[in-house]
Amino acid sequence: MRRLLIAGNWKMNMKLDSAKALAQGLKDAAADVSEVDIAVCPPSVYVQPICEILKGSNIGVGAQNAYFEKAGAYTGEIEMAMLTDVGCQYVILGHSERRHILGESSEFINLKVRAALAAGLCPIVCIGELLKEREAGVTSDVNRRQLDGSFSGVSADEMKKCVIAYEPVWAIGTGKVATPEQAQEVHADVRAWLTDRYGADVADVVRIQYGGSVKGGNAKEILSKPDVDGALVGGASLKVDAFMEIINNVR
Repeated sequence: MRRLLIAGNWKMNMKLDSAKALAQGLKDAAADVSEVDIAVCPPSVYVQPICEILKGSNIGVGAQNAYFEKAGAYTGEIEMAMLTDVGCQYVILGHSERRHILGESSEFINLKVRAALAAGLCPIVCIGELLKEREAGVTSDVNRRQLDGSFSGVSADEMKKCVIAYEPVWAIGTGKVATPEQAQEVHADVRAWLTDRYGADVADVVRIQYGGSVKGGNAKEILSKPDVDGALVGGASLKVDAFMEIINNVR
């Protein structure tokens, strides 16, 4: 049985005092949650103080990005080992905003995935199609191409340590949400890709999250689908009550 993973992607939001207050509020509100896994992913400059607040709690911490090279002359970048050094357990890689705004290819993301695994981090690897790609009927082709590139060279044992997040680009921050049936269809296709590539044993344990305007009101129906194993939450993760509503509705 795969445990649900509810992860909050704070993106480029908040000042430090607000971020610390949010982390403390979630720590208090979620103290009795044992049925699902929870994580928050603050901006990189806030990772260490948030890790300190959440240390020893039932909430993990992830970064929103990192670089694949080890320590060296890479001005402005963050090494994977730096994240584990301050207490991170997760790192989001391949988010659509990095793919489509910052031009990251699946091959580039793959370097990061392999570096994250080598450092002992759990990569949350995002995939998803544009609206024009869905309308053209090539959703599966797009997602499988992203999966092939992002996980190239990743072994079966390594794959078990990864999380996949399906985020239809047309549903991120737009208020539009894939129907539960649409989400399940894509998640089942991702599970089939895992089975084809790694076998049923791996496919049965890898968690596949849904992301895209997830809120308390729609989380339960979407996450009740058999191949949907959690949510990668954007805007609704920035307030304690909104994030806890999602968590409590799927416990």
